[in-house]
Amino acid sequence: MSETSDPETGFLEQLGQRVRTMRALRGMSRKVLAKVSGISERYIAQLESGKGNVSIVLLRRVSNAMGAHLEDLIPSTEPVPDWAVIRDLVRKATSAQIAQAKDVLAGGSTAAHRKMSFSGIALIGLRGAGKSTLGKMLAKKIGWSFVELNKEIEAQNGLSVAEIIALYGQEGFRRMEQAALGQLLARKELMVLATGGGIVSEPLTFDLILSSFYTIWLKAKPEEHMARVRGQGDLRPMADDRSAMAELRTILVSREPLYARASAVVDTAGLNVNDAASRLVDAVAPVLHDEARMFARG
Repeated sequence: MSETSDPETGFLEQLGQRVRTMRALRGMSRKVLAKVSGISERYIAQLESGKGNVSIVLLRRVSNAMGAHLEDLIPSTEPVPDWAVIRDLVRKATSAQIAQAKDVLAGGSTAAHRKMSFSGIALIGLRGAGKSTLGKMLAKKIGWSFVELNKEIEAQNGLSVAEIIALYGQEGFRRMEQAALGQLLARKELMVLATGGGIVSEPLTFDLILSSFYTIWLKAKPEEHMARVRGQGDLRPMADDRSAMAELRTILVSREPLYARASAVVDTAGLNVNDAASRLVDAVAPVLHDEARMFARG
């Protein structure tokens, strides 16, 4: 934002940046957002550049299309880093839970503290990071089950991910993702979990991943991500988009601060599959013995 910008111009620039960041977190191109929201791609480009004085009705259409909360797009100063998680927990809380939360925030000591059990290892990262391939190899190596969260969602709902998003939108898919994760955790068994690249865009779901699993961020160069995705014949949601690489870079930049919250990072850039798998095994070795023993004892 320019230092000479007046408050209104600065506000619009911040708004545009938030829309652009939220779109990237969701892995949506401008073309896809335009189609879902019914707003022209040109207008969305103006909005993201800070030149579109958008009405609240149109902004609501944009937020709905992304499955986001409208207030998340409005520039403001959030009081704490985990504000989005806290807000969503409060929305779902019972009166008793809210009373407990107020007691804790007020310095009381009567609230019960939740202790999450260790559920295994979760792999996060962009599509093409190797979560499925390396996850299967790791699970076989350590003798745990391997689970792909997206396949669990499809099995539980009888629809493909693409069909779920087409019928229920991003918000509907994220609800199903959270429900599927809850059912997996209820199994009380150790697993290697491969997550969808956009799971970090839903605060409560991602917080559950971080608190229940030893989380590994599998990262690579943008070109490697794109090459692997093309090799799979899957370009969702950037099919036929000549700016696909630019979109992928934008998505990666927007998600990197969230991916970086993982317990460890495994950089697979330039590695073949076997070398990448070895590096992943080395990354989890320090925690396997102690965490698995704690799980068995609990």
